[in-house]
Amino acid sequence: MHSDARDLVTQLTGELENFKDIAKYLIPQPGDVPKLRGIDIHGGTMPLNGVVGGDHVIYVDFKERFNLDARIQRGIEDGRLDVVENLKRCQTMGGIAVLDVSGHQVTDAFMAAMLHQAFLLGSIYELDMFGQVTRRLFENLNTRFYNSSSEHKFVSLSYGEISEDAGFRFLCAAQPLPVVFSQQHDRFMEVSRDACVSFPPLGMLPSLDVTDGHRTTSLLGYKDKYEMNEWVLMGEGDILLLYTDGLVEHTRGSDDYFPGRLEQKVRDVKHLAAAEIYEAIKADLLAFSQPSDDISIVVVKRVTVHAVGRC
Repeated sequence: MHSDARDLVTQLTGELENFKDIAKYLIPQPGDVPKLRGIDIHGGTMPLNGVVGGDHVIYVDFKERFNLDARIQRGIEDGRLDVVENLKRCQTMGGIAVLDVSGHQVTDAFMAAMLHQAFLLGSIYELDMFGQVTRRLFENLNTRFYNSSSEHKFVSLSYGEISEDAGFRFLCAAQPLPVVFSQQHDRFMEVSRDACVSFPPLGMLPSLDVTDGHRTTSLLGYKDKYEMNEWVLMGEGDILLLYTDGLVEHTRGSDDYFPGRLEQKVRDVKHLAAAEIYEAIKADLLAFSQPSDDISIVVVKRVTVHAVGRC
């Protein structure tokens, strides 16, 4: 190989390794997982190529990541009682965002990293203005990604907030809808279509319902206003699963892993903690066949308070 070509390959390899190192710092750590009374959470991503890819998970433990007490005091002093009430709810709530950038190369993690930082920065302003994360943040993120990425690059996303009373409020933008395994009925439960509203991926169609919406042109029109779905984990032992389409599309020949085999595996390990359920599912799907896409899974389980070490 010519020395100039060799030098170029070395430089590009170094740049790729540097990007991997940067992206690894965005991978959630155990301490990032929301700690909630009666709720056990654990998840992870299995990149198809290397350490990182197009899938990404973001956890938001509001009481740990943000100074809610200071914001509540400021809201009281300013007479913004609606904001104060929202902030108080955040003290017993955690957020989970599951992203899937189109493509599964290491470089696709760049878009996931962009959304990671934009989401967390936007969350600060949302808390300051409204005391909670609202759909307004996602309308702005959607239009920002529409304006800054090509028509071939978009992001499927689900963002949900689980509270200590087992309420689950979530927005779905082209991600597979979550599933709930009922301890009582020993199976995945059917959910009313009215509670399963989904929207196009972020960046595909701009939002008209934003301040600068009329300045964004779109030949294909605009996206409808985002709506939040409201679910409840009714019983102790119920398990909520969030995941990307890599799990739905996981196959072995003509056999599908989802939902039948996944349901059976959850049934086998339903008595375990969230981390053990995640590891059991991961081992089972890898034994089933090698993935053809990135796969992310987050397990949310309703448990007795003493099971998670809280008084």
